[in-house]
Amino acid sequence: MASPRFALTTPVLLLMALATGLCVGANYLNQPLLDTIATTLGTSHSAAAFTVTVAQVSYALGLLFLVPLGDMLDKRRLAVGLMILAAAGQVVSGFAPNIGVLTAGIAVTGLFSVAAQVLVPFAAALAAPERSGRAVGLVMSGLLLGILSARSIAGVLAEVGGWTIVYRAGAVALIVVAVALWRTLPSSRPTTSAGYAATLRSLSTLVRTHRRLRTRALLGAMSFGSIAVLFSTMTFLLAGEPYGFGDAQIGLVGLAGVAGALAANLSGRAADRGHTQLTTGVSLAVLVASWAALAAGAHSLAWFLIGFVAVDLAVQGVHITNQNVVYALEPAARARINSVYMTVYFIGGASGSALGTLAWTTRGWSGACTAGVALAVAAAGMWTLDLRAERRVAADRSPTTGVSVRS
Repeated sequence: MASPRFALTTPVLLLMALATGLCVGANYLNQPLLDTIATTLGTSHSAAAFTVTVAQVSYALGLLFLVPLGDMLDKRRLAVGLMILAAAGQVVSGFAPNIGVLTAGIAVTGLFSVAAQVLVPFAAALAAPERSGRAVGLVMSGLLLGILSARSIAGVLAEVGGWTIVYRAGAVALIVVAVALWRTLPSSRPTTSAGYAATLRSLSTLVRTHRRLRTRALLGAMSFGSIAVLFSTMTFLLAGEPYGFGDAQIGLVGLAGVAGALAANLSGRAADRGHTQLTTGVSLAVLVASWAALAAGAHSLAWFLIGFVAVDLAVQGVHITNQNVVYALEPAARARINSVYMTVYFIGGASGSALGTLAWTTRGWSGACTAGVALAVAAAGMWTLDLRAERRVAADRSPTTGVSVRS
């Protein structure tokens, strides 16, 4: 835990939000540039789109093997070190002469940009218990704004100076914010004295012990997989007929998802008030419905934008409520619980990206929409299992102490 004398003020939360936005946003810089990358490097659309999957898989590996260190080490030192390494990956991408080197740079950045997932539970730990949801929601709002800004800025910068300048500028920004975090955040004490191997083994114990960690992680994976289908294919739709958009225009379309960032903060506040399941249910209903609008977006930009806003709102509403649930399961193991949750979450994203690419290759936009709505419906089905798990947890509470035996 951090020093008790440290006050988690709004400016500090905003700095943490900026840092997480830059880290996670680094994995989305290529998305509005896929058509240009394919053309410039003389490769196929599928090879360029594969870099989206690589970013997600690398991020998942970092979540599994690096984020648990947050319970073992000083979180400030860990987060800043990971950010510097992520910046190194962006430098490699910014000077890549071919698709192979670019893919390697994206993999490095993805692996170490999990600094974001060290900072999110760190914010929850620094906040007072009754304000934990708000703290997580505020940091996540900034994170989402960073992702959306990354897409838009990437498109604009690529139009001005080529796609490589996007990664070079990203590396500089990461280093500057890492230094600011080092000077602002407090040191933290480890919450476990176990070694690295034992800490990794404890992840499986957490999965076995907490039913709702299992259901909420799978729910998050399916919902994120649904939006990942959109992210891995929308560039090709907007670059082709009937739109013919350039990189800057595609990037600016991403700004429509700002509403999703606002939902993150609202969802966190709703969770603090005890409306977690209601928020999840409404978000999932919106997620399923959003794909109807996106399907109509094949020939209507207005419907595409409506669907884009809706799907982003929905996924972020699910994600924030998921985090509120899992962080409360075992506060001393927040980093490890976050590792489990986010690893499964990004495996879902990587699977959705791969499925979206396959669907686009075989059936175009209609195939992508079919894949996206199928994952959304699967997420809704998983929510019904989480409702059952919640009831079982309540039934398992000790009649004498009121403490949950299994959660």
